[in-house]
Amino acid sequence: MKVHFIAIGGSAMHNLAIALSRKGFLVTGSDDEIFEPSKGRLKKEGILPEQIGWNTDFIHADLDAVILGMHAREDNPELAKAKELGLEIFSYPEYIYEQSKNKKRVVIGGSHGKTTITSMILHALQVLDFPVDYMVGAQLEGYDCMVKLTEENDVIILEGDEYLSSPLDRRPKFHLYKPHVALISGIAWDHINVFPTYDNYVEQFNIFCNVIEDEGVLVYNEEDFDTKTVASKQAGRLKTVPYSTPRYEVNTEGTSYFYENNKFPLKIFGAHNLQNLCGAMNVVEALGISPTEFLNAMKDFTGAGKRLEKIRESADRIVYKDFAHSPSKLKATTSAVKEQYPDRKLVACMELHTFSSLKKDFLPQYKDAMKMADKALVYFSPKVVEHKKLDPISKDDVFDAFGKNVVVETETQKVLDFIENESNEAMVLLMMSSGNFDGVDYNSL
Repeated sequence: MKVHFIAIGGSAMHNLAIALSRKGFLVTGSDDEIFEPSKGRLKKEGILPEQIGWNTDFIHADLDAVILGMHAREDNPELAKAKELGLEIFSYPEYIYEQSKNKKRVVIGGSHGKTTITSMILHALQVLDFPVDYMVGAQLEGYDCMVKLTEENDVIILEGDEYLSSPLDRRPKFHLYKPHVALISGIAWDHINVFPTYDNYVEQFNIFCNVIEDEGVLVYNEEDFDTKTVASKQAGRLKTVPYSTPRYEVNTEGTSYFYENNKFPLKIFGAHNLQNLCGAMNVVEALGISPTEFLNAMKDFTGAGKRLEKIRESADRIVYKDFAHSPSKLKATTSAVKEQYPDRKLVACMELHTFSSLKKDFLPQYKDAMKMADKALVYFSPKVVEHKKLDPISKDDVFDAFGKNVVVETETQKVLDFIENESNEAMVLLMMSSGNFDGVDYNSL
């Protein structure tokens, strides 16, 4: 098979390119910019483009498929030539489905917790020697590629992102996978540049449920009202399996999970993480793995990368980083850390970095999102707001939206000064962002 990637340097795209190359496909690709780690990883596999930029010479009649990345524009010259030649053009999720049509497809969806739940499932299956293919949206520790596609594996685990598929295909990615087993972790408005109203956003999850194969399994978080409502519409057509936050006990090592009068020691902590674990347990049960087998396999699981990841710990101070940026994620993460370390001062810093989080109309969604922190800071860069072509926001806008219980800064040094001023001998520092506060080296904290 000969495939060409338009915009091969993307986080998801380069992983798929590597997976197909390892499967024996002849892979070519192009992009107008390729950064690390994509660049080094593509080079190691021998599929890094020799030159940066678009090259229509890559597009020829012998190609079996052209895979179009979200980063490419609709007027891309390679795309124009592919259309002219009548080649098959796929979005990233379309091609994932194409490669998994004959497999049992498991899709993990929801506004939060997708990567964590997917990594929990993969960890357990690896421990239990249960072979699967997979696609995960974030880099996980211990994996050199976040996509695996084989001919022999019967099951594939897919992280179901609700963002758009490609410049030509405006459907959310998770609408294309047609799962046999699906999970929805929760619904909290996100991607408002694409889904302008909350009702419109919720509707995407109704559509997702409707494409689950007949007599399939839908695992859902019954503590989330909208998730429960969406799932209830599938009663009768699907096997619906509710889950909720289980009984657990905090300890110095992490958590003890109680299941059927047995206690299972775990290294993860926080109600939200335990809720995710319960969802993952129900998914693997649909694959024939018992809850006891799953919980025993999870005893060494420490979490997904950048999701409540401990950077450093000393007798006096502990530093965590987390990918949290949406209101629901901030609440869950700050609550988890405060519950785990009730006797420590929790200093929490978050960066408004995504399109939704920097939109003035969306800011009120953050009210009391960091109230569990003893001291809280919110950072944003006016330059990023301008770059995203959004209306300007002020420090007062952010301060008022969060409930007037945060410090707001727009300079990186002021963030570092805040941390220094709040530092004491019994603190835990939590850094939350999908970026890095424009230059903070977390390891140096």
